Amino acid sequence: MSSEVKNLTALKGGEWLIRESRAEDTFIPEDFNEEQRMVKEMCASFLEAEVLPIIERIDKLEPGLMPSLVEKAGEQGLLGTAVPEEFGGLGKDFITSTLVNEGLGGGFSFSVAVSAHTGIGTLPILYFGTPEQKAKYIPKLASGEWKGSYGLTEPNSGSDALGAKTTATLSEDGKYYILNGQKAWITNGGFADVYTVFAKVDGDKFTGFIVERGFEGFTQGAEEHKMGIKGSSTVQLYFQDCKVPVENVLGEVGRGHIIAFNILNIGRLKLCAAALGGVKRSITTSIEYAKTREQFKTAIANFGAIKEKIARMGIEAWVCETALYRAAKWIDDKESDLLNEGKPFNEALLGAAEEFAIECAMLKVYGSEVLDLVVDEAVQIHGGNGFSDEYVVSKAYRDSRINRIYEGTNEINRLLTVDMVLKRAMKGKLDLMGPAMAVQKELMSIPDFGSGDEKPFEKEHKLIASFKKAILMVAGAAVQKLMMKIEQEQEILMNIADMAIWTYNAESALLRLEKLTQKNGEEATAFERDIVYTYLYDAADKINKAGKDAINAFAEGDEQRMMLLGLKRFTKAEPFNSKAAKRRIAEKLIEDGKYPL
Repeated sequence: MSSEVKNLTALKGGEWLIRESRAEDTFIPEDFNEEQRMVKEMCASFLEAEVLPIIERIDKLEPGLMPSLVEKAGEQGLLGTAVPEEFGGLGKDFITSTLVNEGLGGGFSFSVAVSAHTGIGTLPILYFGTPEQKAKYIPKLASGEWKGSYGLTEPNSGSDALGAKTTATLSEDGKYYILNGQKAWITNGGFADVYTVFAKVDGDKFTGFIVERGFEGFTQGAEEHKMGIKGSSTVQLYFQDCKVPVENVLGEVGRGHIIAFNILNIGRLKLCAAALGGVKRSITTSIEYAKTREQFKTAIANFGAIKEKIARMGIEAWVCETALYRAAKWIDDKESDLLNEGKPFNEALLGAAEEFAIECAMLKVYGSEVLDLVVDEAVQIHGGNGFSDEYVVSKAYRDSRINRIYEGTNEINRLLTVDMVLKRAMKGKLDLMGPAMAVQKELMSIPDFGSGDEKPFEKEHKLIASFKKAILMVAGAAVQKLMMKIEQEQEILMNIADMAIWTYNAESALLRLEKLTQKNGEEATAFERDIVYTYLYDAADKINKAGKDAINAFAEGDEQRMMLLGLKRFTKAEPFNSKAAKRRIAEKLIEDGKYPL
């Protein structure tokens, strides 16, 4: 276990939506143990020493440079954090491996290469390979001697991954599968030694294969010229009667989708972690610049407009890391439970990630969009200099944009979030009907104004509970009204997903504040209190707007009016001086000169 804190707030994915959570059961970043903090510091030291000083050389795709950096990371054990010791890894828990993704996440193109290697380049073989395949490939991938890549996307099949056209035909002697086709946008494709590639056997059996560089009929195209992550190798892969030994089939024939989709669950959460690393680096860079750049005879950090930007960046970063590690702990706990039940390590982690696939999808969306917000404001704080390649924020801006596209576009992940919740409800895995009916009943009743004798954070918990009621009301009415047609109403589904993301984030942030206050007292948590109250205040308006857009898209007449009144009730936040709170947040960040933790 990564910590002595046993997180009991969500035994099942999505259950936070219908359950009240407790601060004392919630894992927060302040609960990292000493070893985890050291691992994170090791990652930061590696970037400072090995990566950031040569970032311009990396962006020019200097031959051999990126592979050598991956090898150096392997020498320090940073590639095998999640790999069991029997295969040459460190065998650390899920939170520690997530911390590595965050810690290396501020390394621009290097972060992309190392994340692809340790994630989609290694995990498919680790979790779905035969004992022989694991013994052959995993130790060399964990050490960095071999580099990994993943071939799923094709020129005409992106989000529709199962629409791939690459074929695999069994040879007459039964010793090989003959692959023909093409893969596109393949990260690490130009230098990898081992590729997990997907093709269709007999025209319809979507199947995974382990392909090695040098296999007959397998070639790589030229490096793509991209908007950002210019130092990340991205090529097309070509298969022309490529002979792949039958023993290199990964998993079962026709079950490749199981590999692809399960690996994506982990990858989405890890992408959020890597994005968070970039977020924190960009905030620190912006603060440093704002403190030294003078206009009108004073540092621009002294201006309210700049403070507002720094505060907003800091708020989103703090909430993002809170939401990320709350879910990471759920996965870590579930993995431990499955291991204790006798499940092998690969089934345990995959089962845990699948259980919390809803949260992984939400985090992918949120982490990538926080990064986009932060790098955009970083450029703005730098003014004209931010538009120059001489300043690193311009690189951060370009590099950020891809995160909303890969690992499933943010639109796909929003749709998946609601789809998974509804499917679990239909299967009886998530009891939404009871709470949704209770909300409908509440709409017809007189509002509860409380007793006036409130416990600490009681008002805030009531607000979070109301946010959840708003989601249940809108989602329940939409399903009831649209029935099977709801799948075609993507705008409504995305509205509901946004409501869920903001509510999950708000609850995560409140629980962290409450736990810190219980431990350190009110005076010591003034900074965190400003962050949480500002986020809650803003979230109420955002949830109200998304809810209104959804309601107005499917309801009308008395039903519409009743639901809009209910939504107004469920998203009513007390007046709050967010400008003063943001000033205080910014001044603390500016005083510290960096993002904390």
